[in-house]
Amino acid sequence: MAKIGFCAISGSGMSALAQISKYQGNDVYGSDRSFDQGKDQKNKAALEELGIKIYPQDGSMLDKDFSVLYASTAVEDTIPDIKKAHELNIPIKHRSDLLAEIFASYNKRIAVGGTSGKSTVTAMIGYILDKAGLKPLVINGALLKNYENQKGIPNVILNNGDYCVIEADESDGSIEKYTPSVSVINNITLDHKSIDELQAIFKNFATKAELGAVINKDCIHSQILINANPKVLTFSIKDSSADFYASNITPIANGTTYTYNNQTYKLNLIGAFNIANAMCAAACCSLLGIDGKTSCKILQTFLGTKRRLEVLGQTHQITVIDDFAHNPDKVNASMSALKSYQGRLIVMFQPHGFSPMRLMGKEIMDSFAKHMDKEDILLIPEIFFAGGTVKRDISSNDLVEHAKSQGVNAAFFATRDELKEHILKIAQPDDRIILMGARDNSITTMGYELLEKL
Repeated sequence: MAKIGFCAISGSGMSALAQISKYQGNDVYGSDRSFDQGKDQKNKAALEELGIKIYPQDGSMLDKDFSVLYASTAVEDTIPDIKKAHELNIPIKHRSDLLAEIFASYNKRIAVGGTSGKSTVTAMIGYILDKAGLKPLVINGALLKNYENQKGIPNVILNNGDYCVIEADESDGSIEKYTPSVSVINNITLDHKSIDELQAIFKNFATKAELGAVINKDCIHSQILINANPKVLTFSIKDSSADFYASNITPIANGTTYTYNNQTYKLNLIGAFNIANAMCAAACCSLLGIDGKTSCKILQTFLGTKRRLEVLGQTHQITVIDDFAHNPDKVNASMSALKSYQGRLIVMFQPHGFSPMRLMGKEIMDSFAKHMDKEDILLIPEIFFAGGTVKRDISSNDLVEHAKSQGVNAAFFATRDELKEHILKIAQPDDRIILMGARDNSITTMGYELLEKL
C-alpha cells in the first residue's frame, strides 16, 4: 500500500484519480486551497467519506514516507505542498502521468478527445458499457448524474472489468501520453491551441489507436483525419453517408427525439449537438461489439452530466440553467439548443483566464451574436483569475464592447455580486437565466442563490 498525495484534490480530474487510487488500496491524502477558503465542502465531505485524509494546503500533509505527490497543471511551485515535497525529495508528478499509468494497465482502452463534448461523450460511452454489463472503469471531467447516489464524487464509475474510458485532454499536451484501443475525436475547433496544432495532435491520436478511430464527419477540421487509421467510423447529424447518422431531430419537453436506422429514440438532453454526441458514443461502442440500436436504447435512460445545460430549478416561471460553455464552439452549441425553445434569455458569461480571452474572446462574443435576439441580454463580469503571474491587457469590458458592435444587448459588471443584483431586478416570468463558464464551482452556487432570492 503506497502513501500518495494529491495537491488540488477538489478539481474534477484530481478527485477522480484520488478516488481510484483509494479504490486500489492506497493510503490517499489530499489538499486544496478551495477547502481552506471554505469552498467545495461537498467535495471535501465526499472524499473524506471514502477514507481520503484531507489536510490544509500548508505543507503539513507531507512526510518522508510519501511515494509521490500528484499535482495539476494549475498548481504553482510556490504552493507550500510543492515546496515541502521538494524539501523531502518526494517525487512530484502531473495528474496525467497517473491517468496514463491507470489507462495503460487495461486491455480495452477508450480515449475521448476533441475540443467540445468530451465529458458528455465519455459519460455516454461509459454508461453504455456499464449497462451492457462490461464493467468499465470510467474517469470523467464532469459529474455523472446517473451515479449521484454512489459514495464519493460521481466523476468516476468504479468497476473491475477489462475496459477503461477516459477524457484525453489536448490543451496541456497530455493526450500524447495515451495509447488507446479506440480514439474518439468529437470535433476540432478553436480553444487553447491553433487549428493547425490541434489537427497535428489529433492525427497522431487517431493513427495509434489499435481497434480504430471515431471521427466527426460534420466538423470541417476533423474531416481530414478520416484516413488517419485503417479502421475509421464516422458520425453525423447532417450527412446520411456517415456510418452513424441521426435525422428528424426534434426538441421536446426536457429532451430531444431523433431517428437512427429507421427507429425513433429519445434522449433526455436538449440540443442537436447532444444527438451528435450520442452518435459518436454509439460509433465508439460498435467498435467494441455493441450494435448502434442497443446503444441508442441504453442512452434513453442516460441523464447527462452536471453543468452541461443543467436546469438547477424553476421559480415563479423563471428557469435557472447552469452551463460549462467557455469557448466559441461550446457557446454556439449551447445557445443553439437554448434558442430552440421559447422565452427570453438572460445570460451571464464568466470569462476564464486572460490568455484564453486574448485568443478567442471576440469569437466567443460572435457566437453569442449569432443566436441572441434583441430581447435577450448578455451580462459579463470581469475575467476570472485563478492566480499566478499573467499579462492583464484585456478586460471583460473589451468583450462587451465587441458584443455591442455585433448588435448584442450586453453589459459589463466589475463584480459578480453587482451582476447578480441586476439579474434579480430584471428577471420576469418565462425568462431563462443561463450561467456560463468553466472551472469555477461558485457559478453553480450563484445559480442556487438566484433561485432562492427570486
